Amino acid sequence: MKFIDAPVSGGQAGAENGALTVMCGGEEADFAAAKPVIEAYAKMVGLMGPAGSGQLTKMMNQICIAGLVQGLAESIAFGQKAGLDVEKVVGVISKGAAGSWQMENRHKTMNQGHYDHGFAVEWMRKDLGICLSEAKRNGARLPVTALVDQFYAEVEAMGGKRWDTSSLLALLNR
Repeated sequence: MKFIDAPVSGGQAGAENGALTVMCGGEEADFAAAKPVIEAYAKMVGLMGPAGSGQLTKMMNQICIAGLVQGLAESIAFGQKAGLDVEKVVGVISKGAAGSWQMENRHKTMNQGHYDHGFAVEWMRKDLGICLSEAKRNGARLPVTALVDQFYAEVEAMGGKRWDTSSLLALLNR
């Protein structure tokens, strides 16, 4: 029997467009055998190390996303309160060092207060719980991740379990 762990990133749109990122863990030969199949639905596929490394890489991905989305939510809330044209501002700052997939793909719906799409808050909380459990086991400190998880718990309490993770802005604007 051969095995690789192969979690994905890219959401529903990535899956529909064959543009997922796949983070694999396992033996080199097993990865080489699976890679052509994975490439049919992925824009990026990589072997991160032995079995389990794909899952750990996915944890790193979710930690990054949590911090990025919180930063984007705070930025948009700040711009709204300052009376700036958020679309115009994002059009400029997204091309510089602040740019990210989250900014490019979520700023419009965030600015409009629409969250009925994308990766659900309850799924992100599940993932962040896995990250926080692993951090406790391996001794890593994740203060921002823990804080954002608490914010997502508040979004869930507002009725946002199935809202997109970008709904952190709704918490700031309540």
